[in-house]
Amino acid sequence: MTTATASAANARTGAAPTPAQALAQPRYTRGQALPTLLASRILILDGAMGTMIQQYKLSEAEYRGERFADFAHDVKGNNELLSLTRPDIISEIHRKYLAAGADILETNTFGATTIAQSDYHMEDLADEMNRESARLAREACDAFSTPDKPRFAAGAIGPTPKTASISPDVNDPGARNVDFDQLRDAYYAQAKALLEGGVDLFLVETIFDTLNAKAALFAIDELFEDTGEVLPIMISGTVTDASGRILSGQTVEAFWNSLRHARPLTFGLNCALGATLMRPYIAELAKLCNTYVSVYPNAGLPNPMSDTGFDETPDVTSGLLKEFAQAGLVNLAGGCCGTTPEHVAEIAKALADVKPRRWPSQYRAAGAADGNLDGNDGDDA
Repeated sequence: MTTATASAANARTGAAPTPAQALAQPRYTRGQALPTLLASRILILDGAMGTMIQQYKLSEAEYRGERFADFAHDVKGNNELLSLTRPDIISEIHRKYLAAGADILETNTFGATTIAQSDYHMEDLADEMNRESARLAREACDAFSTPDKPRFAAGAIGPTPKTASISPDVNDPGARNVDFDQLRDAYYAQAKALLEGGVDLFLVETIFDTLNAKAALFAIDELFEDTGEVLPIMISGTVTDASGRILSGQTVEAFWNSLRHARPLTFGLNCALGATLMRPYIAELAKLCNTYVSVYPNAGLPNPMSDTGFDETPDVTSGLLKEFAQAGLVNLAGGCCGTTPEHVAEIAKALADVKPRRWPSQYRAAGAADGNLDGNDGDDA
């Protein structure tokens, strides 16, 4: 049984991975350098796409462009459409983040599923949005990559506006507005188009419903089986409040145990909270995960008076993430809502000389023997 097949089997049955499965890394066909880079230094993820797009103050007509000038529905706010109508803006944002020091660049595809695009009556354009967004990110990464600092395009896969675990009707707890198969089909189409567009890895992010994430990971695994390609997968969840749980009710430990069968290259948290409120949950994951830990928080709390819509300036966010790194909690850091290229530049500078998190000790001996994990000695992360 291949590792991909084993992952699919575990996903179907809900079984935990065997020790051998847990320690084995897939043989990647793209992004092969990422595990080595993550073991050697803290990698930098880019910042918020939406925050940057807002600064252009685009009108409805500018979102439409000539191609959709006569489209029957409003499209302002459909940021993924800009990969088709204003690719110059998306490419410029990508270049700014790469110039700031980002190692990994996210595609402009957070809402580019058929399910999300149905809100704008543009579900038929989802495949094109994903392919073009991947192409733009690929071109930007290729332009900035050097032998000493390769850049990687991550296919961003958002949670969709619908949830498979929670009723949309307070009077009918059993009601659902989407099911697993619908999500799987939408995610498969998105991942396929991103793959065709040239991404190096997949990022399943801002997860508020574990069942939605399982559908995405199942679809990606099916895509690997169908194509023979195996790309690194990053998984990032969202703790929505001080309860320490994602919206569908799981603690971060339960969240990790529900998705670890996918053997993600990184596992972490993003969005909803600033770094200060996110820290205890990242610290918990740092002790649990036999993979690399990621964090890309919001720039503090929302502030409508701020240019970015959030409180924290670059020096504040970078200082908080530096403390995370010095405490041995992270392998990859970046920014979510409210962060800009200036935030990413300060984060890259602050973390440049800090050693990356090491594996928790319960995994090190087996990892060293297997040759797949870092096997470092020393204190727990």
